[in-house]
Amino acid sequence: MNILVFSWRDPRHPLAGGAEQVMHEHMKGWVNAGHKVTLFSAHFKGAPRREALDGVDIIRKGYQLLGVHIAGFFWYLFGKHEKFDLVIDQFHGIPFFTPVYVRSKKLAVLQEVAREVWLMNHLPKPFNLIIGYLGYYLEPLIFKFYKKVPFMVGSESAKEDLEEFGIPGKNITVVPHGVIIEKSKRVFSKENLPTVIFLGSLARDKGIEEALKAFSFLSKKKVIQFWVVGKAGKIYQDYLDSLVLRLDIKDKVKFWGFVSNEKKFELLSRAHIMGNPSFREGWGLVNIEANVMGTPVVAYKSAGLVDSVKDNQSGLLCDENTPVNMAETVVAVLKDSKKYQRLQKGAITWSKRFSWKKSKKRSLTLIDHLVSL
Repeated sequence: MNILVFSWRDPRHPLAGGAEQVMHEHMKGWVNAGHKVTLFSAHFKGAPRREALDGVDIIRKGYQLLGVHIAGFFWYLFGKHEKFDLVIDQFHGIPFFTPVYVRSKKLAVLQEVAREVWLMNHLPKPFNLIIGYLGYYLEPLIFKFYKKVPFMVGSESAKEDLEEFGIPGKNITVVPHGVIIEKSKRVFSKENLPTVIFLGSLARDKGIEEALKAFSFLSKKKVIQFWVVGKAGKIYQDYLDSLVLRLDIKDKVKFWGFVSNEKKFELLSRAHIMGNPSFREGWGLVNIEANVMGTPVVAYKSAGLVDSVKDNQSGLLCDENTPVNMAETVVAVLKDSKKYQRLQKGAITWSKRFSWKKSKKRSLTLIDHLVSL
C-alpha cells in the first residue's frame, strides 16, 4: 500500500510528545511490512522540508497550528504526489478534515478528545479564553464530519469519549500502545531519599501544577525530593519557577528538562514513585514506562490513566483528583513497605502485557482490512 499520514507534528518536532512517538512506531511497522509511508506535518525552524526517518518519507509545510492543516489541504489537492491507498488523519484537537476532500480510504487516529483541555491552553489573555471556549463548544461538531470514518484509539476511555460524540462503537478499534526501552537498559538502585518523579510535557493539562502543589503538601509531611522531567516553553517555565518559589519547595525540586531516552529510564528506575495528575490522556504511556522500571504510579482517576494504571497492582488511583489526596496517597504507600514492594512487582508484571510487536501487528491487521473493503 501507499499510505499518507497527516499530523501536525513529526517525531523530530521540538514539541513532539507521546502521540508522535506512538504514530511513528506504527508507521515503522507498516514500512517493515512492505508498505510505503509518507508523513505530512508542520515545518519548524532549522528542519529540512523533506527527509526520511526509519523509512518514513517526511514532508514539512505550514506551521503547527492551523497552518499545517491548510498546507495539507492545498498540497493534497494541487501538489504533485502519487495516489494514496489509505490516508491517516491524526487528531490533535483539530483534525485535517480529510472526509471533505479525500476520496481514498481513510482512518482517523486519535489519542484523546480534548474537552476541558481546550480551556487549559497557554495563550495570552484574552486569546486563551476565546480559543478555549471556541474549541470546547465546537469540538463535538467536528466529529460530525467523521461519523462514517473508522477510528484507531489507544484506550477504552478514548473509545467511550468518541461514542459520546456520536461515533459508532463498531467504527472504533482499540490498539493499546507498546513501550520503547533502550537496549542498554538496566535497573538502577532507588535513591536513598524518597523520590517522586513527574514525567511528561510541562503543560497545564498534563497536571504539572497539580504535581507541584501535591509535592508542597508532601514536603511538609516527609523528607522527600521531587524530580520534574520534561520541557516547557520559556514563558510557562518562568511561571512554574515562580510557582515553586510561592510553594516554598525550590530546594527540594529539580527540573531536569528534556532528557535522552536512556536517561529517562535511569531516572524512572531511581525514583520510588511516579506522580501523574494529568487531567486527560489517550492512554498514559509514561505510566507503563515507569512500571517497566519497577516504579509504581500514583495517578488521578482521569480518562486514559484509568486504562494504563492497574489500580492496586501497578499503582494507585487517587480517591479524589486533588493535590492533597495525591500527597496523602503517596505518603501512605511510602510508609507501608510491604504494600510498596507488592506494587513494585505488580508494576513489572503489568508492563509485560504491552509491546510494540503486538501493537504493530494489530494496526497492520486493521489497515489491511480497511483497504480490502
